[in-house]
Amino acid sequence: MKILFTGAGTGGHFYPIIAVAEEIRRIAEEEHLIVPKFYYLAPDPYDKEALIENDIEFRATPAGKIRRYFSLLNFFDVFKTFAGLLKAVWQMYAIFPDVVFSKGGYASFPPLFAARIFGIPVVIHESDSAPGKVNLWAGKFAEHVALSYPDAARYFKSEKVALIGNPVRRQMLTPQSSGAREFLKLEENVPVVLILGGSLGAQKINETVLEMLPQLLPKYQVIHQTGKAHYKDVTGTAGVILAGNQYADRYRPFPYLNALAMKMAAGVADLVVTRAGSALFEIAAWGLPSIVIPITDSNADHQRKNAFTYSHSGAAVVMEESNLAPHVLASDIIRLMEAKGERAQMSIAAKAFARPDAAKKIARELLHIALEHEK
Repeated sequence: MKILFTGAGTGGHFYPIIAVAEEIRRIAEEEHLIVPKFYYLAPDPYDKEALIENDIEFRATPAGKIRRYFSLLNFFDVFKTFAGLLKAVWQMYAIFPDVVFSKGGYASFPPLFAARIFGIPVVIHESDSAPGKVNLWAGKFAEHVALSYPDAARYFKSEKVALIGNPVRRQMLTPQSSGAREFLKLEENVPVVLILGGSLGAQKINETVLEMLPQLLPKYQVIHQTGKAHYKDVTGTAGVILAGNQYADRYRPFPYLNALAMKMAAGVADLVVTRAGSALFEIAAWGLPSIVIPITDSNADHQRKNAFTYSHSGAAVVMEESNLAPHVLASDIIRLMEAKGERAQMSIAAKAFARPDAAKKIARELLHIALEHEK
């Protein structure tokens, strides 16, 4: 039994795949089934450690990105996509999986194209309230379309659609408070604000955070995931801004929070500031109130739609990126941090929004299709 995964190279696409693979393995072991052989086709492995830990074989398949603005890279990426299609067809033939699971994005196009040629069953998952071009296309021939948001249902045939939420790794479902303050070098009895800019970071959020640190640190500790590419600049600027500040040690920047660090940050956080990507489902599972700042120019404005869908549940407040300014964000953070009752209600709403069994549901369907395909 073979299951092939594919998706674009971001944490929002990659880690839900890991969550599904973990659940497939767990179900197979519990029910005494043969554990499938896993493959991951994408331009790069994204997180080699996670692939090795879950015994997923990576096979590189190039893919070109179609940008919505003029760029010479679009011309060159046509050739990259063509090379990717040829390689994906060969890889698909060599592996010949029983089912393909795709998270979408430009990187998934060559493997999905190859799967369609060979008539291999496909299941796709759409993380956003407005699907991307590849998932819109793949939805026409996919066996099933799993959704995170109900708004996306109108883009696909109703008989294929299931609203299940976003797969979250089992280890990430439960925050860890024990030993977290020591691990993250935080003071006791000082409230914590957790700021996430996505796995790649967010420059505009980073700049805003730096400017409001002198206002926040006398009252709160700030854990800030800057993104690896921005970490050096952020820490350098913070060193200048906080020079001589008695509360400078309350600012804890990290280039990236791995699974353990993220669980511990979630275990001590009182409030989260975040983008409107897949992290919303982790935050919901943690039951943490949040301020959501959607990316303005996301595909089909999906981040903005995600943010407002989530906020309508009562779990978060939305700040438009056009309104993002240090004094405005600081004011919202302070207001919520001082409104304990409101945060408690937001926490209840977040947990109600979470769908912690999403990975399990997808895993069962993939196993069912794979077993049928084997016959």
